[in-house]
Order: sequence, then C-alpha cells, then structure tokens
Amino acid sequence: MTHVVVAVDGSAGAARAADWAVEEADRRGVPLRLVCASLWERCGPGPDDDLVGRLREAAHGMLAAEATRVSLRRPGVPVITELLADETVPSLLRAGRGSAMLVLGSRGHGGFEGLLLGSVSLRVAARADFPVVVVRGPARTETGRVVLGVGSRHLPGRAADFALAEAACRKAELDVVHAWQQDVDFSGLSALLDPSPARERAEALLTAVADQLEHDGAGVPVNRSCVPGGKASALLDAAVGADLLVVGCRRPFGRLGPVPHAMLHHAPCPVAVVTD
Repeated sequence: MTHVVVAVDGSAGAARAADWAVEEADRRGVPLRLVCASLWERCGPGPDDDLVGRLREAAHGMLAAEATRVSLRRPGVPVITELLADETVPSLLRAGRGSAMLVLGSRGHGGFEGLLLGSVSLRVAARADFPVVVVRGPARTETGRVVLGVGSRHLPGRAADFALAEAACRKAELDVVHAWQQDVDFSGLSALLDPSPARERAEALLTAVADQLEHDGAGVPVNRSCVPGGKASALLDAAVGADLLVVGCRRPFGRLGPVPHAMLHHAPCPVAVVTD
C-alpha cells in the first residue's frame, strides 16, 4: 500500500496543501503522511525553559493540530505524522520516495526557522524522481477536469500515466493540450514559412498521444486541444478552472525547464510535476 505525503509548516498555504492531500488520499484509499522538516529535532532534550526544547514542542504541537484538523475533514483516512530532523529539501526528497506523490504549498512560513515552503517547492520539484504537486489557487469546488501538457520533443510517459490515473480516480475528463509555433526561415530573411507543416506535425503528435490515452484510459473522456502559440500561455489558459494541471519534466542539469517553472509560479490551479 502506498501513501500520499504532504509537507506542513503551520502556514495557510500549507494548510491548503494538506486539505488537497487528504482529499487525494481519500480518493486513492491510502494513508496520509504529514511531515515537517526541522533542524531543532536534531537537538537532544533540554531543560523545560530551553528555547530549542520549546521550539521542538511547538513543531510537534503544530503537526498534531494539523493531523486533527485533516482527520475531521476526512475521518476515514489514516493520518501519520513525522517531524523530519534535517534541512527541508533533502528531508522532503527522502520523505517522498515510495509515495504516490508529495504535496507542497506554493508559499508560506509558519513561524519556525527552517520550515519555509515556497522556494523550497521549486527546489524539491527540480530534484524529485516522484510526482510533486504544488497546490496553487484558491480552494474551490472541483470541476471534473484534469489538464495534461504535451511537449513537442517526445511522447509523454509517466506524466501521461499520472494524468490519466488522476482523471480516472476523480471521474474527470482529461484535456490534452499541445502548443505549436510556425516554422521560421533562417536564411537571413527571418520570414515566416507556410504554417501548414508545423500545424500538421503538431496535430499528428497530439493525435498519437490522445489515441494512446483513450486506449489505456478505461473510459476516461479525452479532449484534444492543439493551440498555436507559446507553450506556457497555452497551458495557463487551459488550466483556468481545472482541478489539476500535469506537466512532464526532464530536469536538464538538475533544473526545471521553463514551462514547469512558469506553471509553478503562475498556474491558477494545483500543478503536478512528473519526471518523464
């Protein structure tokens, strides 16, 4: 049995991430693991008035309170808590291994040193070899729509599988979006060529991906959208009103590509970054 991991730090952003994560765990029928990274946990016990001891106690109290809160939201989901005695990024990368996903808030600081979530989300997403979901946008009623971004250089693998599984467990539709741009004459004239070949290549790629998803999808409705223009703008438009946006990532040189990076900064809905 796998599980869903969510990082919390006492902030409003982390609470929204925990709300999203417990719903996800409930859908999948798996436990939820609430984690918080704190270097204070490395320190041994001290006197009752010791500052480090009080900070450790506060962190444990925050985790317990968050566990109680999400358990009330979904009473049937087993909730496990753990205070991670390490720096935030490496501890979250270890915590996410073997999980269905690691869920993070888009930003926030709960008041404890070393518990910052925000820039941490970008660094974790850039290094993880498991799905990372960053919860963006306000809490709202689900619409039954998952969006998958399809790149131009390769057919999606794990990202497409993840998006299809998310749509299936949500009983949602899957919108497959591929953006394309016209070919350019590099002879020195900087002239735009006939757009038909570029559009035809894009449509052929999208058709191949969507047909495979429909074959594997066990009844999940698959919608196709081939959009002229930039990839980031096409995905941001498609993500409006969506329950989840899924993007694949190859992480060249241990960094996020420009499209996943833009989605984590600007998407109006939760974003899943999945290594393809």
